[in-house]
Amino acid sequence: MTEERTTPLRERMIEDMRIRGMGDKAQKAHIRAIKDFAAFLGHAPDTATPEELRAYQLHMTDTGVSASTFNVRISSLRFFFGITCGREEMKRYMQFRSKPRKLPIVLSVEEVGDLMAAVPGPGLKYRAALGIPDHPRRAQCHDRA
Repeated sequence: MTEERTTPLRERMIEDMRIRGMGDKAQKAHIRAIKDFAAFLGHAPDTATPEELRAYQLHMTDTGVSASTFNVRISSLRFFFGITCGREEMKRYMQFRSKPRKLPIVLSVEEVGDLMAAVPGPGLKYRAALGIPDHPRRAQCHDRA
């Protein structure tokens, strides 16, 4: 394993994270995010311009970075610019992404029928396990709730 050179900027960020009591995993995630940003820029991240920050966000969007990864990287950049670099104004150029909401999968009437037909035996135990009432009247009451 090759030893990576720690720059004064990275050392300062690590110290800032330690001062705030961040755990090792959080520190590594922040460092990884800033390293990715620096690789995108091709120069030291503390000298980034608002346009470069915008281009990086577009790059993450265009390359299909998930909303959660995108937001973790933005949080890291906010910490980096706000705390380590003292460049609070850069936060204005960072946007979080909302996570897409997924609709639940709902079984059709036919699929429920197939499921019930596959239940072994007439026992109440299996119906209870599936959460299906054993009496039609109870099913109607259950639907009204």
